[in-house]
Amino acid sequence: MSFLDLTIMLAYLAGMPLLAVMLSGRQSSTTAYLEGGHDLPWWALCLSMVATETSTLTVISVPGVAFGNGMVFVGLALGYLLGRAIVAWKFLPLYCSARMLSAYDYLGQRFGSRMQRVASATFLGTRVLAEAVRLFAGMLPLTAMLAATHMAVPHLVLLTGVVGITLFYTLCGGLRAVVWSDAIQFCLYLGGSAICAALLMHGLPSGSFSTLQHAGKFALFAHASSPFSSAFTPLAAIGGGTLMTLASHGTDQLMVQRVLAARSLKEARMALMGSAVGVTALFFLLSGVGILLWLYHGQVPLKATGLPSPDAIFPDYIVHGLPAGLRGLMVAAILAATMGSLSSTLSAMTAATVGDFSSLCAWLGRKLSLSQLGMARAFTVFWSVILVGCSLLFAQGSQSAVLLGFSIAACGYGPMLGTFLAGMAIPSARATELIPAFCLTVPLVLLAMVSLHPGGHPLAFPWLILTGICLLFFFAASLRLARSLLPRFARKPDA
Repeated sequence: MSFLDLTIMLAYLAGMPLLAVMLSGRQSSTTAYLEGGHDLPWWALCLSMVATETSTLTVISVPGVAFGNGMVFVGLALGYLLGRAIVAWKFLPLYCSARMLSAYDYLGQRFGSRMQRVASATFLGTRVLAEAVRLFAGMLPLTAMLAATHMAVPHLVLLTGVVGITLFYTLCGGLRAVVWSDAIQFCLYLGGSAICAALLMHGLPSGSFSTLQHAGKFALFAHASSPFSSAFTPLAAIGGGTLMTLASHGTDQLMVQRVLAARSLKEARMALMGSAVGVTALFFLLSGVGILLWLYHGQVPLKATGLPSPDAIFPDYIVHGLPAGLRGLMVAAILAATMGSLSSTLSAMTAATVGDFSSLCAWLGRKLSLSQLGMARAFTVFWSVILVGCSLLFAQGSQSAVLLGFSIAACGYGPMLGTFLAGMAIPSARATELIPAFCLTVPLVLLAMVSLHPGGHPLAFPWLILTGICLLFFFAASLRLARSLLPRFARKPDA
């Protein structure tokens, strides 16, 4: 890594947090710290949503998938668009009609505080695991890229450095700093990807686009031997992408926190629908980089490149194909992706803890002599320590453990979405059936993820969500039927 690369990286790591804190202003209350004061512009919330749902692995993996399978992530974005439209017109009015700190406030209002705490605890548990392994796995390509440029940085040092910088601006500026930093970071890696695509397109021989078309690299969907083993078949991409977006943007505090911070329902809808355009643009650019790298490597399959995995395609180009300066910019962009998802996770988990477990927070605040704002900041530090600890534990595990951690968020998505749908569409739904059904469904979906392998491949992510919804409704209906029949069996016959 050249001196110019190092200078650009250090300038970014020093300047971005300070700029985010300056833009956020002083946080003098818990509301300002966790809700952003409800005066953030919709376009900043839009960019923050895209930065939140993407990470280092998105920037690294999408070009690798496109190298072998074409523009399938763009096809997946069609389902994202449809899902966001449903959330914007059906879910957002519920959230914006009352002041809510957490997405699970709705469940508390509809089914009682116990249902609210169960859902929030599920979010916290699955988010800790998912983000911890995403953080660990996201550091791996960065460590390898730095090592390839003769700048060996120990994994632990890189991990704690990234978490420390992210924690600094999250503590100082709260949600406002998170949103502004996300917007800056998204623009950085979107712009970096566009520059890489432009460099790869420069000097392409005539007929290159015809070659890509004949090779099927512009295809939006994939064809799999089993329709349940791929997330990129037409049904899984559109139908499953819609379900995934309903769950993530309609019920997950990580995303809902952004729309709750909007000035009005109209701006919340603009931010949400704009994020569909943003994520589609990002997927299009990263997929374009992937198919152009296929031309760059001589139109050969992955094995012929000598690289170990699809995820190594883009990092290898960054290290060996980019000029000095731009290489440093792209490494900074990958760091930005990690920091964006991490800061959003810390803020969302803090808001869920403070909002859904208010009695516990108040008790701890009295014991520790901390104000409500002080307790919120203490929980931000607490969750950052937990994430680093869990990430280091995964460093001792196998690749299967990493994949399990990435997929486990789906185990909460299905039952969570099912519970919200029951509250919205079934007036007779009651917590007495939904809470036990929810608690039964989550571990069963986890079991399905581990044990079901249609066609010899793991069950695709979208089908896990559908499985969770179906199981939740089945258990809830069974419990309701059992409760209705029990008095009949218990009734004594007439004398």
